[in-house]
Amino acid sequence: MNHAGTVRNRVRIISGHWRRRLISFPDAEGLRPTPDAVREKLFNWLGQELYGLDCLDLFAGSGALGFEAASRGARRVTMVEKNRLVLNGLQLSVTALAANNVDVLQGDGVKFLSEYSGRFDVVFLDPPYAAGLQEQVLAALPPHLNPGARVYVEHDGNLVVPTGWLVWREGRAGKAHFCLLKQTQEQDSHV
Repeated sequence: MNHAGTVRNRVRIISGHWRRRLISFPDAEGLRPTPDAVREKLFNWLGQELYGLDCLDLFAGSGALGFEAASRGARRVTMVEKNRLVLNGLQLSVTALAANNVDVLQGDGVKFLSEYSGRFDVVFLDPPYAAGLQEQVLAALPPHLNPGARVYVEHDGNLVVPTGWLVWREGRAGKAHFCLLKQTQEQDSHV
């Protein structure tokens, strides 16, 4: 029997320092961790190790993408999560892993971008599909990206890639569609 707020869900970290470790997350509407096979493909695309890179997990949810990046050597991972219950789960995982390279912040992903001035090398963008925030966030991201940055986007198959972005890699797993984007040269040079 599952009571609201009870942690029962777990996802495994695939590789790196915390390989095979499990992180737990609470039940929350719209929370669907990126499956192992998709994460494995994504990190193959990114080059397996992320040493020295700054990463943003903008709608962190379970934290599967951010913790995977941190496990693979990212210099800093910033996780942003709006739901207080889910945020508490992320903080518990940070403590359990002694993840000194992970910062967990409570807030709305879109608002975070309007208030934050930092820059990132890799961004994980997986908001609840029903929110339809992918295009809005992609439009707001360029000032927050270092040259050559990559942006991973999960979507329901209806993503309209805004001007200024190129689909570098893409795939599908069940109903989930995913792609790795990079900025076009013109936009990248104006940042």
